[in-house]
Amino acid sequence: MILIKSSKEIEYMRESGRIVGLALNEIEKAIRPGITTHELDRIANDVLKHEGAIPSFKGQEGFEGSDPYPATICASVNNQVIHGIPDSYALKEGDIISIDMGAVKNGYHGDAARTFAVGEISKEAQKLIDVTRESFFNGIKFAKVGNRVSDISHAVQEYVESFGFSVVRDFVGHGVGRELHEEPEVPNFGRPGHGPRLEKGMVIAVEPMVNTGKYDIDILNNGWTVVTKDGSLSAHYENTIVITDGEPEILTLIK
Repeated sequence: MILIKSSKEIEYMRESGRIVGLALNEIEKAIRPGITTHELDRIANDVLKHEGAIPSFKGQEGFEGSDPYPATICASVNNQVIHGIPDSYALKEGDIISIDMGAVKNGYHGDAARTFAVGEISKEAQKLIDVTRESFFNGIKFAKVGNRVSDISHAVQEYVESFGFSVVRDFVGHGVGRELHEEPEVPNFGRPGHGPRLEKGMVIAVEPMVNTGKYDIDILNNGWTVVTKDGSLSAHYENTIVITDGEPEILTLIK
């Protein structure tokens, strides 16, 4: 069931989205060779505490047999697509790192992701980051009342593949609200004109996950971390958006 949000609920979600955007901006400032992913997790956690929010991800149940998620952020480096668990790994010059996180305040979630460069990176890695980000903005051109979910999906896929990259199939975007993951699913691939019709008050997370190689993935033994099967680089870009009478409103982007 797709839940249409009231103006009051959207106001709450603006606040949780603002906090996520603020935390991601603070993480971006801190990223440098030598910093550990655990330290980045602490930065995010400190921002949430200061803003009176709690992490969306911590304690989430994963695949059968895996422990609940232990951290505030997902920190996915290089060929890790999503769900990289923060640890003692120190970032190196030339790495790319995807940070995915959510925050809950007033009972409502915000959810967003960014991929950042660590120092000087290769031209291919920078192109991957840029294409992944722009595919999101290309997709949400179609996030308008009366269009269908797959109109967004198709636009993301078409843009990504025009650069020779691939879109991950096994994980998709989703509705957001009182629950971190709500209906509808928002794939980053598919034919246009399919799926639920977009309505004013729908809140969804659009989140392209893009690989330089093939889209096939594996899941590590920790039951969480998703990696590219062929070892290629992967990037992730996500925002929580609201469907309005006009252009979509992005809740998790602070410029």
